Amino acid sequence: MLRIIRYSAVALLLMVGGLWGWAWVTKSPQETLAEAFASRIASVFGQDMALPSAGGGMQLPMGIELGGPFDLVDHTGRPVTQADFADGWMLVYFGFTFCPDVCPTELGTIAAALDAMEADAAVVTPVLISIDPERDTPAQLADYVAAFHPRMVGLTGTADQVAAVARRYRVYYARAQNPEMTEYTMDHSSFIYLVGPDGRVRSIFRPETAPETMAAAVRGQLRAALPRG
Repeated sequence: MLRIIRYSAVALLLMVGGLWGWAWVTKSPQETLAEAFASRIASVFGQDMALPSAGGGMQLPMGIELGGPFDLVDHTGRPVTQADFADGWMLVYFGFTFCPDVCPTELGTIAAALDAMEADAAVVTPVLISIDPERDTPAQLADYVAAFHPRMVGLTGTADQVAAVARRYRVYYARAQNPEMTEYTMDHSSFIYLVGPDGRVRSIFRPETAPETMAAAVRGQLRAALPRG
């Protein structure tokens, strides 16, 4: 029996060490080692695949929190914080206006999901947070977000402000230069975040989620948040 316990302990230590090494090698520049380690544990045990009752969005593993306070500037040039959105929900996407394909696709999905929600969409604000503050000025964002949805809000800020909010959402992004192009591009993760009035992420949607699936999942979260009487 003692031998079995020893072998189990050794196996557990090897597994933890392996996961720690995996996290160290694969963590993004925006993650701390502890954050990456927690994320890899969740992926191994399947916790990041849990779905809310409405379906379509990934729930966060137990003990993992995303989102929170931020200080940015909206597309009108007005300084904003998380408190400015505390009276409703947000569908948040991190991207940039010079993005050739993925960003327009995912922002179009958000707009289509809100259209599918009809009256329920009134409490949900679509938000684009730029990960390219060097080029994405408020004026640049204003023209861009207007093409997707009349209520879409574009947010930008200093490089430090953008990095701070990206860390809170564990968003990866990095500047990339294609030798065949004069303009640089941005590599980045591409998830859509459903954020509650408290500023915390409630669900995460993978790229290419169908608008109808997203709309149903958001409706489910809105219903679950209603006071029970």
